[in-house]
Amino acid sequence: MAKRIGVISDTHGLLRESAKRRLSGCDLILHAGDVGSRSVLVALEEIAEVVAVRGNVDRGAWACELKDIAYVDVEGTRICIMHDRSWLSSSGAKPPLGAIIYGHSHKPDVEWIDGILYLNPGSIGPRRFGLPVSMAFLHAGPDGLRPELIELPAQSFLR
Repeated sequence: MAKRIGVISDTHGLLRESAKRRLSGCDLILHAGDVGSRSVLVALEEIAEVVAVRGNVDRGAWACELKDIAYVDVEGTRICIMHDRSWLSSSGAKPPLGAIIYGHSHKPDVEWIDGILYLNPGSIGPRRFGLPVSMAFLHAGPDGLRPELIELPAQSFLR
């Protein structure tokens, strides 16, 4: 049976109600950093299991619990989560990887390079740089990974 994974990044302490509704029913939530506050993680953990990494704005005691890079195995596929894709060259992350999840730029992007999915869900936090408020789903099953980018309304949120 396929797994539905919610993929988010760059909340910057802002968890939108529309994002919480969309994440409902996910088997797992991956947060690619710039969480912004422990309260965001607590709210996400009420929805599903969460794997989150530290971003460049994540500071304080709560953020020390987060790794810079994390790995999860879903349906036989290894997924690497990091905040900034430029960290890839210094991280030592190497295949076999099925996907690399990252954030930082706030720009949603889906790219396949040499059979590896590079997925940036964009940002569900404060709207910046004229970019959309967005997130992604990753559908993982016997046939591999299928990414799905989702644009959200910019005005609905919870602090």
